Amino acid sequence: MPIYNIANAKASDLTNAVTDYVVPLMTTDGISNQKETEWQNPYWNYQWGYFNTNADLKSAIVMKAIWNVGRGWTTDDIRSKVILEHVRGWGKDTFDDIMFNMQIIKRVAGDAYCEIVRNPQGKLHDLINLKPLDPSTIKIIVNSQGIIIRYEQVSKIADNKKVTKFKPQDILHLSNNRLADQIHGISDIDALEPVIKAEDESFADIKKLMHRQARPLIIFKIKTDDPAAISAFIAKMDKATADGENLYVPNDEQTVSWEVVQVNPSAVVMQWRNDIRNKFYRTIGLPQVVPGAGGMSTESESKVIYMAFVQIVKREQRELEQQLWNQLGIRIKFEPPSDLLQNLQTDELKDGAMAGMPAQPSDITAGAGA
Repeated sequence: MPIYNIANAKASDLTNAVTDYVVPLMTTDGISNQKETEWQNPYWNYQWGYFNTNADLKSAIVMKAIWNVGRGWTTDDIRSKVILEHVRGWGKDTFDDIMFNMQIIKRVAGDAYCEIVRNPQGKLHDLINLKPLDPSTIKIIVNSQGIIIRYEQVSKIADNKKVTKFKPQDILHLSNNRLADQIHGISDIDALEPVIKAEDESFADIKKLMHRQARPLIIFKIKTDDPAAISAFIAKMDKATADGENLYVPNDEQTVSWEVVQVNPSAVVMQWRNDIRNKFYRTIGLPQVVPGAGGMSTESESKVIYMAFVQIVKREQRELEQQLWNQLGIRIKFEPPSDLLQNLQTDELKDGAMAGMPAQPSDITAGAGA
């Protein structure tokens, strides 16, 4: 009989066996030692592809744009109102469409651009039109001090070397989370790329499982090794399955038997999918309670989250209003979302009033409530 000596046990070396997470080192896309530094988005095709193929990502970004600019705008300047109401973009746009467009594109690409068309006979602020541009075709050119000196638009056609130059005042430029000395904005998709891939993989896995729930895998155990007989049985079964018809075989277990294979996704797998989906909204800054899928446990908690979200929206609206004033000479106010502060204060007054009331017999007697 073998002898097992517990003293010979060895500890694992997980420190070297398991790789720790390492934060990737990054540098900003700031100015170089050259007279001019340029930047052009090299990832637009991937970003645009992710946005249009991932439903949850698209929903989160579109929903956030709706909350920022979807309620419209107001202005006390009649001249500004008339000018903006006549902006047509590519011919069928409205000013609201263009603002919605730019709010989405700046999150997808990091930067959104519009050509500013002005009245050559008028003053600087005599705006005629705003034409949205493809962000992948625009180069940002800054000088050695990091100040934008021009924009260049290159052709989408590979063998076309045409370059159109714009002065800074001829381009409406909105950047997303431009921080430090970056000379461009940062796409939300850059941070979400691992989540997007995980969501696509999870969706494909669950899709296959759910398909197997409706049309399960069946293992047929045919009691023969005759290729002709096997082929004939396969043809009959496949046709019956495709047609949704029954198949009748002799009642002989020595001829054929079968086993149905079904796999039920566990609660852990479904929770993983929910967590991935929520990350889209958390990264974009849109809590799930806003689109109505938050799953919050209490009404008060949902209201507090909504109030915090309202402050984020108001901040982004102020930023857009200031950019339109600085770049277009147009002063407007975007309609903010409804504020629940007064509603919460009313609830607190009600709670306070109830807190001061003495307990009633029905409150402490089981089954005696109304």
